[in-house]
Amino acid sequence: MNEINTPTALHGGAGRPLAALAPRPRVAGKLLYAGDRPLWIRGVTYGPFRPREDGTEYPAPHVVDADLDRMAAYGFNVVRTYTVPPLWLLDAAQQRGLRVLIGLPWEQHIAFLDDPGRARDIITAARAGVRRCAGHPAVLCYAAGNEIPASIVRWHGAPAIQRFIGRLYDAVKAEDPASLVTYVNYPTTEYLDLPFLDLACFNVYLESQTRFEAYVARLQHIAGDRPLVLAELGCDTGTHGPGGYTMTAEQVRAAFAAGCAGVCVFAWTDEWHRGGYDIEEWTFGLTDRDRAPKPGMTAVCRAVATAPFPSDVRWPRISVIVCSRNGVRTIRECLKGIQRLDYPDYEAIVVDDGSIDGTGAIARSYGFKTINTGGAGLSAARNAGLAEATGDIVAYLDDDASPEPHWLRYLALAFARTPHAVMGGPNRPPAGPDQTPDRIAECLAHAPGTPTHVMLTDDEAEHVPGCNMAFRRTALEAIRGFDPQFRVAGDDVDVGWRIQGAGGTIGFCPTALVWHRRRNTLAAYWKQQVGYGRSEALLEQKWPEKYNSAGHLTWRGRVYEAGAALHRGRIYHGTWGLAPYQSVYAAPFHPLWSLPSIPEWYLVVAALAGLALLSAWWPPLRAAIPLLGLSVGALVYHAAMGAGRSPACRQMRDPVERARRYAVMLMIHLLHPAARLYGRLQNGLTPWRAHKVAGFSAPWPRRSAIWSETWQSTVAWLETIEHDLRAEGAVVFRGGDFDDWDLEVRGGALGGMRLRMAIEEHGGGRQRVLLRSWPRFSAWGLLAFAVSATLAMGAWGDTAWGPGLALGAVAAALGVRIARDMSAATAAFLRVVTHLRGAIVLGMELLPWRSVRTAEW
Repeated sequence: MNEINTPTALHGGAGRPLAALAPRPRVAGKLLYAGDRPLWIRGVTYGPFRPREDGTEYPAPHVVDADLDRMAAYGFNVVRTYTVPPLWLLDAAQQRGLRVLIGLPWEQHIAFLDDPGRARDIITAARAGVRRCAGHPAVLCYAAGNEIPASIVRWHGAPAIQRFIGRLYDAVKAEDPASLVTYVNYPTTEYLDLPFLDLACFNVYLESQTRFEAYVARLQHIAGDRPLVLAELGCDTGTHGPGGYTMTAEQVRAAFAAGCAGVCVFAWTDEWHRGGYDIEEWTFGLTDRDRAPKPGMTAVCRAVATAPFPSDVRWPRISVIVCSRNGVRTIRECLKGIQRLDYPDYEAIVVDDGSIDGTGAIARSYGFKTINTGGAGLSAARNAGLAEATGDIVAYLDDDASPEPHWLRYLALAFARTPHAVMGGPNRPPAGPDQTPDRIAECLAHAPGTPTHVMLTDDEAEHVPGCNMAFRRTALEAIRGFDPQFRVAGDDVDVGWRIQGAGGTIGFCPTALVWHRRRNTLAAYWKQQVGYGRSEALLEQKWPEKYNSAGHLTWRGRVYEAGAALHRGRIYHGTWGLAPYQSVYAAPFHPLWSLPSIPEWYLVVAALAGLALLSAWWPPLRAAIPLLGLSVGALVYHAAMGAGRSPACRQMRDPVERARRYAVMLMIHLLHPAARLYGRLQNGLTPWRAHKVAGFSAPWPRRSAIWSETWQSTVAWLETIEHDLRAEGAVVFRGGDFDDWDLEVRGGALGGMRLRMAIEEHGGGRQRVLLRSWPRFSAWGLLAFAVSATLAMGAWGDTAWGPGLALGAVAAALGVRIARDMSAATAAFLRVVTHLRGAIVLGMELLPWRSVRTAEW
């Protein structure tokens, strides 16, 4: 008989000594820990049962003892109950080294908030149940509720339900302060926003393995920084037979591979009582009602016993590269984290980029290979580490980031399960009061503008930050590594775009976690954000098509950043509230609403302040004073909204400390765009910058024609024109599905031109290509020109020569710039048309160029 079917003989019984369980569990990032060791939940649900004559909602002690013996022998370490267990059951669990996830039962299926007295009774009963178990070593955590029905949540409204669960959380913490508290949710109410919970728990039943894995990836993003536990998963063996256990086993493995902190298989036995009735039509148990093991349960038990990492995986060699310049303040913590890595085959390489503070000596003292690049910059340091690496996978860390012990295992599993060329993971500020010793540091840990990921889907990213990114070595070498012009930042964005341009994709593993120290002073934060602003300017110069006319990067995916979302969005309930999966969908911001959040808004404030000053010489300009007040108010309002949604404020329950943190976060949100603007201005990323397009041609509508004796498709013609325009240094955009133009040439931020193409087919492969072009100007630029010119003429009319000259100079500069941008784009287009005509006359072959950026930097 297979050993997993035969419980190991356990000595003792009701009088056996209590097992010495490790310290009570705590949360650290995406995992639970008992002491200094990870605690993965390998659980099974137990009950609820028909109450016995004495009211006990559990079987007789000898039955419970036998059940717990076999659970422990089969590899389970957690028992999930749905009612508060008696102390003798907790003692019995402790004797076998089992922990208990205790459900606090209450009337979740009724409109409990309609009666204030009932709500108070629920809180009182919860406190009494916790009081009976408080401090017991076998307690894993308390579940302050389980699957409040979607109709009840919709009836009361999500905010009211969230506040009530918060009251339950506070009640549990009041009775057992050292305990962990959760609420067990399910897909139909996944939109509940409960950031105060210690861990996120969901019941998930999906029979499709592909959909199950995709939904777990979604739940990881919903869980955010907290551990994710699947508190129920399983299969009705009455419907699916023994094959259902194979499906459950695969889901257990998939859950752990996706980074879940644990699972609870539903259920231990078919004996199940609910609402005063025995449930007989469902048979989810691993054993039947008489506790006889069912055929096929071996697969589930083996999957549980071997979690979290399978034993038959070939772990690839991984090179961990740390690039540092004067990182003495944080690099020790980083290197200690690398030493603690639980991975069978890895090497660590430290690249000292010309430090003068002893960073290299510290690295050598830890026994790691250390090389010096003499201050060549971040990208050069990353390339030097790549040249020395011997791993199939190359993982990069910043010197202020410390990895979780299983960081490399999760990265390796993610690479093994997907074809992604790049893999990233979250970076979180270190937890605990010793890591954030003051209010400023705690607030800066959640400041805007810190490195974060951008997601296209639940498992594919558009960008992952450089403090936690890993590459298939072959993919990184194929694009010749990092671009050395990025000396401080921007290298991670650039390398991601080049890999995507070469056909690769970027994945995201939510449990490949590193602890990333944020800047700990406002001065350091300012310097960091100024550096990011300079890097944005470099990126725009290299990738102008990724930026809009105002010089802002337009991500296609969702940016995951603290305080980035200023509203909750709308909940999709489905018709009559019956959708099985109900989620929050955030409508995009209106462009006008987003304006005060951009760095250039400070220029608007400065311009209005200048007009207000000029009003001392010309009174009509006093109209700018209320506009100045509105612009400053909009700026402060956006900063206030961002500060209020910051975790540094939302998760602080002390109202006085919350107010103090709010004031600090407000200041940080005001500093952030100012610092980015300053950095952008230093490197030329300005609204009035010019692109590398030379020449001047009168910017009026034109028609051109090209005769060709060789047939080309419409796509080939447009790709050829697009390629030649880019060769002229122009920034070119393609028209969309609803546009009446094919290509747009941007001559600068304030003007450009568009063109439309048609083809006449003349037989024998001969074609006449018709091109219509017309100038295009920025509406905002034209408005600014018109306002400035009108005000200048009004000032001159009132003989206010000083304000008139100042406003006239602004209008002249704007007019010249609009004309210059349009004429430069027109000139580039005409040169391309002339070149194509000449090429055809000379009999040169026109190639159907593909507008895909080369992989080489």
